[in-house]
Amino acid sequence: MTSLIWSKTKKRLMNLICEPLQSRIDFHVIAYRKAHDQMGRAVMTVDKEEVFSMCSITSMREEYYREEEIRGKRNEDERDVKTNLEIQALAHEQLLHEGIYARYDFFSVVDDYIQSPISELLKSDDVLVKALTMLDRRVGKRTLCRWKDFIQEERPLVQRLYMLRCEVENIQIKHSGETELPY
Repeated sequence: MTSLIWSKTKKRLMNLICEPLQSRIDFHVIAYRKAHDQMGRAVMTVDKEEVFSMCSITSMREEYYREEEIRGKRNEDERDVKTNLEIQALAHEQLLHEGIYARYDFFSVVDDYIQSPISELLKSDDVLVKALTMLDRRVGKRTLCRWKDFIQEERPLVQRLYMLRCEVENIQIKHSGETELPY
């Protein structure tokens, strides 16, 4: 993604962040220019602290190890192209489910996120989509209150952003797990 396209995409993404968090949340795309393919990473920051990193190199390394693990369990022939593609797709899906993203995955998720209706986003199982949804201005206080029942089952990033959103929206989370609207 070129810097011009990223700057437009970032602007659209930031416009979806709820107003109290717009100055506290940021996204950065980093390219390692000296790398032969200029691989890099994308990061999400809260109050200038990195909370989520989507590094292409890390993702590719983990995908390789995952492919080898799957191939070993299946005892598959490495020369079969179709099987290799299936294993690669399965490994990639497993990593996304675990929240291990490459920079290009970030771009893909953000593009889909921006174009999707909030009702569809609320049903997503994708960690990054859930994280972005926690910050989305289209999500109201009542919806946030309904999430209290299952937020403990989510990944730490999603939990952290949920707590941050509740804090800025003045939604009191009681010790018993109940939430209370400020009115």
